[in-house]
Amino acid sequence: MPSRRPAEQIFGVNVLGVIRVTQAFLPLLRASDQPVIVNLSTVLGSFGVVTDPRTPQSQYSLPLYAASKAALDMLTVQYAKGLPDVRVNAVEPGFTATDLHGMTGHGIHPPEEGAEMVVRLATIGRDGPTGTFSDRNGPLPW
Repeated sequence: MPSRRPAEQIFGVNVLGVIRVTQAFLPLLRASDQPVIVNLSTVLGSFGVVTDPRTPQSQYSLPLYAASKAALDMLTVQYAKGLPDVRVNAVEPGFTATDLHGMTGHGIHPPEEGAEMVVRLATIGRDGPTGTFSDRNGPLPW
């Protein structure tokens, strides 16, 4: 099987993959007493962060990855608006020491710390926030 082009791969995972999984799980989510979707994003997809020269992220040029995460952030907002019975939020787990980025052991914190905010939002109740983007320090700009 020929390999796909980088843009197709990146958007395939970060955008189309989220759409497919969300659509597949909607019947189960709607059957839940507390339906929640937590999308894993990054501040590299935040217009507010990458255009602020005071942030380290403003120094990076990762057009495909950043654009795919910005698209994921918009999906989060649109799903939150379109699925009022489901809490839909995006989380920045931080630079976590995983194999995902090929820099195992070089993350700022261990996976357990990166997962804290994900778990917190995954276990919110029906009255919890929706349409938000945050990290463990609080809200982040879109």
